[in-house]
Amino acid sequence: MPYILDYSWDKRVEYVIHHFYDIDNNGFLDQKDFECMAVRACVIEGKGDCSASRLSQYQHVMRSLWDEISELADFDKDGKITTEEFKDAVKRTCMGKKYDEFPQAMKAFIEATFKMIDLNGDGVLSNEEFRYNCITRIVVDDVTSIDEAYKNLLNDDDRKKGGLTLARYKELYAQYLGNPEDKHQAIYLFGPLDA
Repeated sequence: MPYILDYSWDKRVEYVIHHFYDIDNNGFLDQKDFECMAVRACVIEGKGDCSASRLSQYQHVMRSLWDEISELADFDKDGKITTEEFKDAVKRTCMGKKYDEFPQAMKAFIEATFKMIDLNGDGVLSNEEFRYNCITRIVVDDVTSIDEAYKNLLNDDDRKKGGLTLARYKELYAQYLGNPEDKHQAIYLFGPLDA
């Protein structure tokens, strides 16, 4: 089975680093990763289109996120953030905190991520949108594991609304990064963690 059964806090944060931030897969974060994330976000949200105005907005969000993360995590000020530096910063700024207490640029990134995943723009992440987002990051030979992760995320209110709203996504994201336990709904926020 190609999935990590370890949903520990360390594995979850490493997953975020490797699948969301380290775009060039060189093992550390730097400003180039965040420049590339701006382009990626613009193209994904635009479904292939990348207008100058939307790109400018994403560049601002990602530049702010890089500035904030480098201030919090680049301890040796070498312009590179290692996995350990990032985990230490997340532990200090997110562990045990609610979404509203997260750093501002991180919240902007999370909200921009929701917009990218919400393909039809209706404000609710459906199973199909969740599935599409997961499949862009992980290799699976059957979508059942992704669908199970989605079902595990939902509470009764989510089911009534037809999926995850932005408010619920933010709540789950805060738990994903801020709750050190390895058994709670939010561990499934990005689907099954691939090896």
